Amino acid sequence: MKIDAEVFPDSPAEIPGLARKAEGCGFDCVWFNETKHDPFVQLALAAVNTQKIQVGTSIALAFTRSPTTLAYSAWDIQSLSKGRMILGLGSQVKGHIERRFGMKWESPAPKMKEVVKLLREVWENWQTGETLDFQGKFFKVNLMTPFFSPPPNENPRIPVYLAGVNRGMCRLAGEMADGLHVHPLHTVRYLREVVKPALSKGIFEVGRNPEEVSVAASVFAAVGASKGHIGRMRESFKEQIAFYASTRAYRPLMELHGWGDVADRLRELSFRGEWGRMGSEVGEDMLEEFVVEGTWESIGKELEKRYSGLVDRVRLYLPFDGDPVWKQLVDGFHA
Repeated sequence: MKIDAEVFPDSPAEIPGLARKAEGCGFDCVWFNETKHDPFVQLALAAVNTQKIQVGTSIALAFTRSPTTLAYSAWDIQSLSKGRMILGLGSQVKGHIERRFGMKWESPAPKMKEVVKLLREVWENWQTGETLDFQGKFFKVNLMTPFFSPPPNENPRIPVYLAGVNRGMCRLAGEMADGLHVHPLHTVRYLREVVKPALSKGIFEVGRNPEEVSVAASVFAAVGASKGHIGRMRESFKEQIAFYASTRAYRPLMELHGWGDVADRLRELSFRGEWGRMGSEVGEDMLEEFVVEGTWESIGKELEKRYSGLVDRVRLYLPFDGDPVWKQLVDGFHA
């Protein structure tokens, strides 16, 4: 199992220093998300300021860009990083695609399947000159002249990870992706009973080797130097958990644990804009399932204890800030 870091910068100007520090701590990969900043700008800055650490998106939005645009961005980052790029893609949810980006929301799993397939066909065209003629339900692409084709890449194989919460996208990841991004709102039981079986079903249906598909988990972690600090951080996750659990996509997870009624109440509170009340709906039983606890020295071992055999990569759902305590996490994880 590998240990990664995730950066949530206030400004892209922070990324060169943070990426170098993550590499210095011994992390295997540094991930960048698409919330306040463009993920590919972040990746480019990380790629040119590091030497060995992998750089990836967790995630970039697939349905707000054309697959060809995604292909160009990833191809350039792969070149800049000399083969250290991991392209993590996610669908987001209908409300954000339509209301924040003004794009059309369509069947997410079938459309994502075409995105990944077309990405790989575009990359193959650039690398080998093979004719590009993609005819799908959502995309039809058959024009790529030499003027618009970047040169072949020394490392043309770009791993593609898909973000999955429910069975459909997890199954698709098993069918055709190189990895699965597990959302931080998960439990060990949900991984065992829903995520892994769906992933395995996709793998089995197309006859793949299970070792070809990595599982990367982001984890809510209450970590600190004292019990008091850990306890306060644990409590702070109530609002984050409530925010995610109010979204319809996460109701199957909540229902599995008998918390379907909580999910419904949270959704109603979110509709009314009563965000301040939502955290009170998250009980101690939910915190036990969702949050890993420990000191900086012990949290690495706690992660290994909880996730060994379930995932291949793990990272804290906390912004890496370059503090030397992160090195203690890495050392404890590998001890």
